[in-house]
Amino acid sequence: MSDPRLSVIQERLASVRRMVGVTGGKGGVGKTLLATTTALLLAREGLRVGLFDLDFAGPSSHVILGIEPALPREERGIVPPEVDGVAYLSIAQFAKGSLAPLRGEDQQNILLELLAIAQWGTLDLLVFDMPPGLSDLCLDAFRWLPRTEYLVPTTASPLALAVAERLLRLLKEQHLPLLGVVENLAWRESSHVAQLAERIGAPFLGVIHWDRTVEETLGHPERLIATPLAEELRKTILPVLVSR
Repeated sequence: MSDPRLSVIQERLASVRRMVGVTGGKGGVGKTLLATTTALLLAREGLRVGLFDLDFAGPSSHVILGIEPALPREERGIVPPEVDGVAYLSIAQFAKGSLAPLRGEDQQNILLELLAIAQWGTLDLLVFDMPPGLSDLCLDAFRWLPRTEYLVPTTASPLALAVAERLLRLLKEQHLPLLGVVENLAWRESSHVAQLAERIGAPFLGVIHWDRTVEETLGHPERLIATPLAEELRKTILPVLVSR
């Protein structure tokens, strides 16, 4: 029997114009930093933006934003608080500083519940920081958020590329919208990620170089969006998000 929350989710998201999932087949490719920084930059462009951290096992976007997670306000559901111009939601807001281990079914229920009760209102863009890998939670998000377009960051490491290729092929097989692939944390010249994108038939958006200044800006959004990393995001990722 279909879960009634699934129809409620579509109603909750009806006023969100576009949804973008930042997803990486492997952990450690900089997915959360890209998702969070991109949301901040989009807000600076004057767009109404939301950020939903779907990494239930290890949420960290609140660290990048420099906030102490607190329970969202309740009003016929929950209202994601605004953080530096971005409507923000994370399981960390409900965990009171510690996360209990969650099995697959528990994660599924939490994702369904949060999607069904979150009051995002009218947004131009809702950015999902997707769970790492191809877990059940990630696959559930693919099914329950069919309008979502996907951005895939990967490093040029052979390990990361192998996993990214499997993810990209899955997105293609499921006919899910693919915004493109970006090479992240680049520290030397390489064409491997661009070649992967060409082989899969996905747009290659460009290269984000490793930025040694970023660590000092974590927790300080205004400093983060002034880094070379943010400038490269403006040139690679933002054009495909603000031009439609």
